[in-house]
Amino acid sequence: MRSVPAQRGGRARLSPEVRRGQILDAAEALLMSHGGLPLPLDDLARSAQVSKALIYAYFPTQHDLANALLARRFAALLSAGLEDASARPELFDAAQACAELYFEEVAQTGPVAHIVLRDPFMAGRIDPDIAAIRDRIARRLARAARRGLRLSPKEAVAALSLMTTIPEEAGRLVHAGDLSLGRGRELNRRLIASSLRALTPDQA
Repeated sequence: MRSVPAQRGGRARLSPEVRRGQILDAAEALLMSHGGLPLPLDDLARSAQVSKALIYAYFPTQHDLANALLARRFAALLSAGLEDASARPELFDAAQACAELYFEEVAQTGPVAHIVLRDPFMAGRIDPDIAAIRDRIARRLARAARRGLRLSPKEAVAALSLMTTIPEEAGRLVHAGDLSLGRGRELNRRLIASSLRALTPDQA
């Protein structure tokens, strides 16, 4: 049986899943150009070619919309293997693998997760399930950094936070068209490696 979109008034009727994805696609693009939250719903409705009422039907609040964007980006990272990458026993392997995955994510879609997680509008409103994934991976890498680099817990968290900016910025430059994908990958790999080497204690 052929799958043919239902027609009403000569226009294809999209499934709820497709329509939801259409709104999220437009919201991601708008977030990149707007730079923060909340998003202007008039612009979002126009870009997604839907009514504001339909946006509210899928996302009753802007916090719901932002968490949906965040969930989609985390799902992509997990699907790409972020959990396994963060669980690698050697710190250098884990850090490089996670950095590569995050770079590819940002290069393709922009720093969506970073903007949503850091925006004051979302303070205290991040979905607990998403926050749990973020914290689990961060704790795993921080423990590896404490062991491998002999850092205090606070130092390990600070080091990882700073190193996260490397794939994020390299990916952002690629996404903006200011850096080629190949060059971005190379810079990301080399800067992560040099950062880890600089933090590694002398063996003497």
